[in-house]
Amino acid sequence: MLSSFTINSRRYLGNKTKLLPFILDTVVKNCKNIESVADIFAGTGSVASAFVDKVIYTNDILKSNYICNLAWFSPKEYSKTKVESILNEFNNYNTTESNYMKDNFANTYFSAKVCSKIGFIRENIENLSKNGEINERETSILITSLLYAMDKIATTCGHYDSYRKGAKLADGINLAMPRLYDNLNQNNHCFNKDANELVREIYADLVYIDPPYNSRQYSDTYHLLENVATWQKPQVFGVAKKMDRSAIKSKYCNSTANEAFNDLITNINARYILLSYNNMATKGNDRSNARINDEIIMQTLSKKGKVSIFSQDYKAFSAGKSSIKDNSERLFLCKCR
Repeated sequence: MLSSFTINSRRYLGNKTKLLPFILDTVVKNCKNIESVADIFAGTGSVASAFVDKVIYTNDILKSNYICNLAWFSPKEYSKTKVESILNEFNNYNTTESNYMKDNFANTYFSAKVCSKIGFIRENIENLSKNGEINERETSILITSLLYAMDKIATTCGHYDSYRKGAKLADGINLAMPRLYDNLNQNNHCFNKDANELVREIYADLVYIDPPYNSRQYSDTYHLLENVATWQKPQVFGVAKKMDRSAIKSKYCNSTANEAFNDLITNINARYILLSYNNMATKGNDRSNARINDEIIMQTLSKKGKVSIFSQDYKAFSAGKSSIKDNSERLFLCKCR
C-alpha cells in the first residue's frame, strides 16, 4: 500500500512552516476582505498552503519548485487511480541499469542502485508525458513524489551544496502519494518566472514576499533536485556535481538586491504587501548576512503605503558550526495607498 506525505514534508532552507500561525494571525487581524493571495517567492509552497481557501498565485524561479506547486495548487484534473498505479509500478521495479543519474551521481548523495532507479523513474515519467498518457497535473504529481522521496533519503544536511562523505547510503527509494487539496479555486495559477517581471502582470489582494535573504543562491543549494525536475541531462562538474545554473541565479543574493527590491515593490499591484525578512543583519558570516537592510526596506515600502512591523522569535538555520542568538522573523505589512 502506498504511503502519503504532506506539502511540508520536504527539507528547505527558509521554510516558513513553523511560522504559519504567526503569518496567518497577522493577516487575519490586519488585512480585510482578502480573496486572492500571490506568493511570488513560493519555494515549496508552504505559505501558499495556508491560503488554499483563496485564489492562489504561486511563483518560483526554480523549475523544481514550480512543478511541485503545480502538483499542490493547480486546479486541473488528475486521475488519482492512474497516478497511484504508476507509483506502485515504480516502487516494485528493481534496476541497476546505467543511465544519466547513475553515471553522474552514483555513491554521492545516493547509492549507485538508488541513482539507477531515480534515473529510470524520471525517464519513464518523461516518456509517459511526451506520449500523452499522463497530463500536466499528473506529470507534476509524479515528479513531486520523486523529489520528496529523494529528499527523504539524500545524505545531506537538507541541501545539496555538498554530500556527507562516508555516510551510510539508503539501499532503496520508495515513492509516496502527496495528500493533495480538495476544491482548489479554478482561478489558481502557478508561475515559473522572475518575480520582478511577474508583478507587472498580476493583481492580488495580498502579495506575500519572502525573497532570499543572503548570498546563498537557492540554485546552488538545490541544483540536484532542479536537475532531476528539468531533466535536460546537462554536464555536471565539481565534487557536488552541479550543472550550469547561471540562468536561475537570483538578483536578491548579490549587490543588486536593493535595486531589485525597489523595482519589485514599485511595480506590485495589490492592496497589501507582506514582506517576511529576518533580523540576521550582520550576525553570521558574510554569506549569511542580510543583503537588504532595514532602512532600505522601510524607505521602499513607505513610498507604497503605511507600514507596520510584527516580529516573532525563531531559531536560525545552522549547519552546526555556529549558534546565532536573539533572532526574530519580522513581517513588514504595507497597506498600499
